[in-house]
Amino acid sequence: MTYDFTSILDRAGHDAIAVDAIGAPGSGYPAPDAGFDPIPMWVADMNFPVAPSITRAIQERLQYPTFGYFNASDAYYQAIIDWHRTRKGVTDLDPHHIGYQNGVLGGVVSTLHAFAAPGDPVLVHSPTYVGFTHSLEDNGFRIVHSPLVRDEEGVWRMDYEDMERRLADERIHVAIFCSPHNPCGRVWERWEIERAMALYEKYDCVVISDEIWSDIVRPGITHIPTQSVSVDARMRTVALYAPSKTFNLAGLIGSYHVIYSDYLRDRVTTRGKKTHYNSMNVLSQHALIGAYSADGRAWADELNQVIAGNVDWACGYIAEHFGGVDVFKPQGTYMLFLDCSQWCEKNGRDVEWLLREGWRVGVYWQDGRAFNGPCHIRMNLALPLSRVQEAFERLDAHVFNA
Repeated sequence: MTYDFTSILDRAGHDAIAVDAIGAPGSGYPAPDAGFDPIPMWVADMNFPVAPSITRAIQERLQYPTFGYFNASDAYYQAIIDWHRTRKGVTDLDPHHIGYQNGVLGGVVSTLHAFAAPGDPVLVHSPTYVGFTHSLEDNGFRIVHSPLVRDEEGVWRMDYEDMERRLADERIHVAIFCSPHNPCGRVWERWEIERAMALYEKYDCVVISDEIWSDIVRPGITHIPTQSVSVDARMRTVALYAPSKTFNLAGLIGSYHVIYSDYLRDRVTTRGKKTHYNSMNVLSQHALIGAYSADGRAWADELNQVIAGNVDWACGYIAEHFGGVDVFKPQGTYMLFLDCSQWCEKNGRDVEWLLREGWRVGVYWQDGRAFNGPCHIRMNLALPLSRVQEAFERLDAHVFNA
């Protein structure tokens, strides 16, 4: 490996909720028992040093001593265009298709308000990213879940018959599509997206496609941009992206939309402008340019190899040591979504007991019920492999097989 994915960072006191919230009053994450240090596996950020091209780009900008008002540079737009061409095969992206968003969820909310009113139904697949749930509920929209199902091989699939029934019965005209899917880890195949988009076309739905995870996919797996599957998909979709998941830049703030339709783009950008806070940070701009450089592409390639190795190791360990725990090996993201139903039933425990026992020995995983997983736990594997191994060994000795 050219880049550092093995150093164990002490993030305490360095602006990291993942560790600073542990043991803090009211956080919900109690301090571990004596003798156990915390291993953060809940917040969806990474425990790796960022790509050197990012810090280099920020350091270069810091050499010029003013930070006043500015407009996004040509280099910013070109970096996004080049990234989508080289990483996603998109060859028709122009600067006017791209617009800044303070965050992907901010873009979700702006789009919802542009095309729906509070009380209107919005279709979302379940399990559901908790950020979607809060964004919808906090703004008064009514969530309509279409459950994903697992096929005979354990692969998460969309239930198209259920989707159509809900679209028709509820008269739904806005849908959120998560690609790759969080928390299930599916990277949808082209035919799956085509079939979903055909339904959205039939029922005249504006589609909000959250593709923030689109650059974290297993080697050999291809992410298909939602807008690329048909002419209609291109024109009815608001796609949302950010370098924050791929490069661990959430603390710098900065996402963007890709909207080909002039009508959709006018509505979304107008809504965002009316908030009077949807403005880019100058260092965020340069961080994106550094991330989306040739060096950043090389770093991201190595990251995907590291995450795939962590996923393979963790899923193998679960199969061998944690009887009754079921997990789909994610094709994208760095999250596991553990189904602990059989283990809990066999051992007379519940998911709250599992969560607490894990926290007690310093393994800070996340309650999957917030994602509509009834007996599930979400687990972040974006750590050095040595830390992943230590966490699973603690779970083996002190939780699942104590």
